[in-house]
Amino acid sequence: MDDTSGFDASVDQPDSQEASLRPHTLQHYVGQVEIKENLRVFIESAKRRQQPLDHVLLSGPPGLGKTTLANILAHELGVGLRSTSGPVLERQGDLAAILTSLERGEILFIDEIHRMNRVVEEVLYSAMEDFKLDLLIGQGPMARTVKLDLPPFTLVGATTRTGLLSSPLRDRFGIPLRLSFYRPEELQEIVLRSARVLGIDTDPDAALELARRSRGTPRVANRLLRRMRDFADAQGGRITLDLVRPSLEKLGIDRFGLDGFHLEILGVIVRKFGGGPVGLSTLTAALSEPKDAIEDVYEPFLIQEGFLQKTPRGRIATPKAFLHLGQTPPPEAQLHLPLR
Repeated sequence: MDDTSGFDASVDQPDSQEASLRPHTLQHYVGQVEIKENLRVFIESAKRRQQPLDHVLLSGPPGLGKTTLANILAHELGVGLRSTSGPVLERQGDLAAILTSLERGEILFIDEIHRMNRVVEEVLYSAMEDFKLDLLIGQGPMARTVKLDLPPFTLVGATTRTGLLSSPLRDRFGIPLRLSFYRPEELQEIVLRSARVLGIDTDPDAALELARRSRGTPRVANRLLRRMRDFADAQGGRITLDLVRPSLEKLGIDRFGLDGFHLEILGVIVRKFGGGPVGLSTLTAALSEPKDAIEDVYEPFLIQEGFLQKTPRGRIATPKAFLHLGQTPPPEAQLHLPLR
């Protein structure tokens, strides 16, 4: 393969060269193997029937490649892509204007679809199911409903919070796909290909070390690669293991890939609240960080790696979290998740 892997290149890209890291085909998209294989079948079937692909819901933590997959779907199908986001669609007319401008078979990509206004969301129901748009014209007794035919299209929604989607909207997606964290070997492949595209000499063992500290997230891996390029440029050399380890320490990223705020979350639960349970509202107040950021950005990896456990009573630090912070787990902590 001569391209880089699957990751969302729409964020933190300083120039057009780095924007070119985004893969354009499923063949060049590394990771998410089962999702790729299923999408190949669905795409080929849609092409044979000469019909639009069924609506797709992409879910999972930030940075795993949801936006990239939406672009790949458009490329593989040979259709156009219109992009927007849930918070931008404030009124029904905003969404209606986009829907009426779509061409047959085009993809409408709505990022953060769980943050879309419920009133606006209702416009999507008939549009997704029957390719019709119901518009209310006028007000009061003079109001009337107008039905407009829409060309068949594919809606691709991306969300980090599937549970916040209403059932009527969620059930209208025929292809629900959940992206999972990447393995270190997959992230190593991402880093090495990104390094080639950017013209950065990078040793394989250095790429693997970056992969291990990237929290299973391609976006993080590529961001760390760019920071290692800065350190390498300052020293006039290539990216080696001997450069990566001290450089990551300077950036405050430990051997698990946890940064300062991850450690602050664990520190608050362990030191201030004795390991928990701690409610999300209490944690938010203690950290002065929005709930969405804690739930969407930081917690998934801490839970995935066994540092935190979510319970009906709140967040609980595991023995692994205590030991990572240099603390002795209390006896009750042994009842929670095992060390890994």
